Amino acid sequence: MTPTAGLGLKSQHYDDAVACDAAGLWFEVHPENYMSAGGPRLAALEAVRARHPLSLHGVGLSLAADANPDRQHLAALKALVDRFEPFVVSEHLAWSTHRGAHQPDLLPFPRSRAALVRIADNIGRTQDALARRVLIENPSLYLPLKGHDLDEVDFLKALVAATGCGLLVDVNNVFVSARNLGYSAEAYVDALPAEAIGEIHLAGHGLDEGGSGLLIDTHGAPVAEPVWALYRRLVRRVGPRPTLIERDDDIPAFQVLMAERDRAASELAALEAVGV
Repeated sequence: MTPTAGLGLKSQHYDDAVACDAAGLWFEVHPENYMSAGGPRLAALEAVRARHPLSLHGVGLSLAADANPDRQHLAALKALVDRFEPFVVSEHLAWSTHRGAHQPDLLPFPRSRAALVRIADNIGRTQDALARRVLIENPSLYLPLKGHDLDEVDFLKALVAATGCGLLVDVNNVFVSARNLGYSAEAYVDALPAEAIGEIHLAGHGLDEGGSGLLIDTHGAPVAEPVWALYRRLVRRVGPRPTLIERDDDIPAFQVLMAERDRAASELAALEAVGV
């Protein structure tokens, strides 16, 4: 089966996922939730993987940290990759660990040339350990940082050139960051290197309840119409890519998520029909 549009897999939807036979459907999980020797969660993932393609989307490697990726974490990730043979492995362009402390978030960093060298080295170590290419996801940003030498797209391009990694383009992150920091989301997606894009994410966002006016990447709402429009702009230029609907909070019934997933599948099918 060729993966087209997929869903983030949630434990309450295991049975629905196994039973669903939608063409091109695939599922994505955070590998950190499955790094165990056994148990019902791994057994459920085995059952889903027997029916559908799978993607592993990491949240714990902390590639932008000022230290190498944790060897034990990499070994556990490699074991999952070998066991489930995902068609994509991805991670975030962010950090979450420092001097042994773990932060419960994916944190930003100044895009300096020194950071570029450090992160490229960490991506290289990860790809060597896994013996495969990894996709790197663009972050969602809320406030400007000092110390940038490169804009985000140029930084991503430089990582691709230095490591051979690919890109996971989170369109909602682009929209949220552009609105919060005051740049053009359209110019951002127009500048991305098409050949490097291996996956696309779509998710919902919300307005900061504290009254700051910031958009927050909540993953707790349906995909907003401006994000769908930005997605169409991207895929019409680069062509169809496996596309995921992410929902991590206020999770609705499986069929509600499938309706959003089917919308993405329809967008991709329309592109295929016209030969894009």
